[in-house]
Amino acid sequence: MTMNANSYRLPLLRRYGRVLLPVAGLLLLAQGAAWVCGARWGLLFNGLAGSTRFLAQLLSPEWSAFGDLVQPALNSVFIALVGTITGTAFSLVFALLAASNLAPPWIRNSVRALLGMERALPEIVILLFLVAAFGLGPFAGVLALTIGCVGMLGKLIADAIEEIDPVLIESIQAVGATRAQIVVFGVIQPILPSIISFALFRFEYSIRLSVVLGAVGAGGIGFELYRAFVMLDYGRAASALVVTLILVFLSERLSGWLRKKIKTVGGVL
Repeated sequence: MTMNANSYRLPLLRRYGRVLLPVAGLLLLAQGAAWVCGARWGLLFNGLAGSTRFLAQLLSPEWSAFGDLVQPALNSVFIALVGTITGTAFSLVFALLAASNLAPPWIRNSVRALLGMERALPEIVILLFLVAAFGLGPFAGVLALTIGCVGMLGKLIADAIEEIDPVLIESIQAVGATRAQIVVFGVIQPILPSIISFALFRFEYSIRLSVVLGAVGAGGIGFELYRAFVMLDYGRAASALVVTLILVFLSERLSGWLRKKIKTVGGVL
């Protein structure tokens, strides 16, 4: 009986050891990293114990402040809208240069590397450079969102262009179409629903980014939220949070509804 029990436990330990050992190693690594960077779990429990009053104030919005927050919320929407539209337009140009079936290898590789470098920089870092160059305000926020949009949509659109059936482009070339006509009718028109869908997704993402960038200097509802926290006006901060949540929720619903309509139209076409 002892031999049978031991022979049963050995495969069981081997089976679960393959999972438990890596998990234990990751936990030890996380604990070591937390100790090196100064993250103490005791601070979490102390903060939770002392945050009851703060949470009570944060859950009591200042309802009279909602009227003052409408204009900053609209400013965030407009910043995201302008940044998405201009960014999509530039993205299309970069995508045409980054597609292997349209551009020579040296141009494609150079543009792909440029787009990759842009995606490696967070929008908030780009905004800090732009604020130093152009000052605080919505213009720096629009430029930051535009540059971020180019890095993201440029790659997505370029990948969509490379997936186009080459027979379609060859058939348009066979009828004597010019280079511009090939790009418009053989490249852009087939993937136009995808371009619009990508742009809508980016707009939804830009709404969230505009709130974060607003706290750094781009204005809008993000700046109102940041100022309320700095002034310890937690009632107004709660109101700004409610407006932000409504803004993000509405943008997600609108973007999702429009993407469904575009997919339906694209399927019919």
